[in-house]
Amino acid sequence: MKTPADVVVLGSGIAGLFFALRTAEKHSVCIVTKKTAAESATNWAQGGIAAAIGSDDSFERHARDTIEAGAGLCREDVVRMVVQKGPSSIRSLLDLGVEFDREDLKTESNFELGREGGHRTRRVLHHGDATGREIEGTLLSHARRHPNIQLLENHCAVDLITSAKLGRPGTNRVIGVYVFDRQEDRVEAYGCKAVFLATGGAGKVYQYTSNPDIASGDGMAMAYRAGATLANMEFFQFHPTCLYHPKAKSFLITEAIRGEGGILRNTEGKAFMSGHHELRDLAPRDVVARAIDTELKRTGADHVLLDITHKEATFIKKRFPTIYSRCLNFGIDLTKEPIPVVPAAHYCCGGVVTDKSGETDLPNLFAAGEVTCTGLHGANRLASNSLLEGVVFAEAASDALEKRLPSLSENDTTPIPDWQEGNATDSSEAVVIKQNWDEIREFMWNYVGIVRSDKRLDRAKRRIELLRDEITEYYWNFRLTTDLIELRNLACIAHLVIECASQRKESRGLHYNIDFPNAKQSHCVDTVIKLKT
Repeated sequence: MKTPADVVVLGSGIAGLFFALRTAEKHSVCIVTKKTAAESATNWAQGGIAAAIGSDDSFERHARDTIEAGAGLCREDVVRMVVQKGPSSIRSLLDLGVEFDREDLKTESNFELGREGGHRTRRVLHHGDATGREIEGTLLSHARRHPNIQLLENHCAVDLITSAKLGRPGTNRVIGVYVFDRQEDRVEAYGCKAVFLATGGAGKVYQYTSNPDIASGDGMAMAYRAGATLANMEFFQFHPTCLYHPKAKSFLITEAIRGEGGILRNTEGKAFMSGHHELRDLAPRDVVARAIDTELKRTGADHVLLDITHKEATFIKKRFPTIYSRCLNFGIDLTKEPIPVVPAAHYCCGGVVTDKSGETDLPNLFAAGEVTCTGLHGANRLASNSLLEGVVFAEAASDALEKRLPSLSENDTTPIPDWQEGNATDSSEAVVIKQNWDEIREFMWNYVGIVRSDKRLDRAKRRIELLRDEITEYYWNFRLTTDLIELRNLACIAHLVIECASQRKESRGLHYNIDFPNAKQSHCVDTVIKLKT
């Protein structure tokens, strides 16, 4: 057993890095990330971070827009906590050296604010169209230099280690984590006083996603297996606009383009959003994604068009340099022609349940970011609230853990058994993993996608039950690989999404079931799921 630090952080996006930097002021921290540290959903975030700092904005307006987008399931106390901490969170990022675009470079606080879907005013701070990359790079540079932070790249968490699994007395609690070292091809047991989950989302459970390859729901699946409570896994947000091109893998077209006047049109050139919402192209994401899905099914087209050609070319190139350059690589000049786009799985609004201090109901396990269900997003996330949530809850978790660490029992760092491989052998049938992986992602897209039905959900449930049995048998018979770890987790995530979607007999926010097309007040509650023991 290794004891690399007081606290082990799983994930290296905005939540993991911000938490690590705060906690490392007084304690040792080990960050575990399964590829390179910069490979995170944060790094891919284009739009920005929402905060009520504009002269025409207020906490009340930000809260109202968040709650309206959340379709009745936001926790109002959490919403108000997050939006009120928005300005101080921005200040914390600025103090670390993060740069946001300003209208006047000579004026310190005159930020150039963008607008996105669901926002009724401009409140999105951004760094061109690569805000996440700016935040990720800045935080990561601090973490790499910090004497109290150990950064382990190419290490993949396998399972949380709990006292109950080891037969220890007292309340079940997290006492460490098993970690797969990809380069050494072995699993190590890491003992620690607390674990902080910042593993991000699970977009890879769907055939089409805007997420990076790492988004396989690892943290959610590990927490579920360890006994933590999860909620609202049916609310999977589909971003309305991913670039439609055979060579453009997972390239997101930011919502900020519509915030700057971009118009959605069908392939015949007709704008169609006016018939779906009063905000038209700036409607909440669930509305826009369903509208596009409806248009695709009505016309039989493979994509719709996002048109911003009516704006000045110089403005487009300055405001969206990354997107302009990337589209140009595929032969699309967005200053002269519309962008072909389709919806893709983007963000999971459900996850591991935490309180306002970022603590789960499994002692010594804290979490922040997309892996969680804090109550902020409800049934649909308001655009650009996610980066803000990551900072606010990382700070809250660090503060809460600081109070708790001195009292945590030293017994929790006593030796933990090594990982037991048993009679597992190297697999010569990688095709099995690929087959199961493809099958899960395809039926999740077709049966548990933007539009659902009871019949589709029943079919998905039967398939995932069979596949989980197959994958479990395979998992214990062969030595671990990252692909096998992710496959096991994706099968777990698919199960959780299907179960939660099957329980919700209504349509609300991101969950739309054609058999129950209306929202019901009696169903205006969280869908809670926990492993039966």
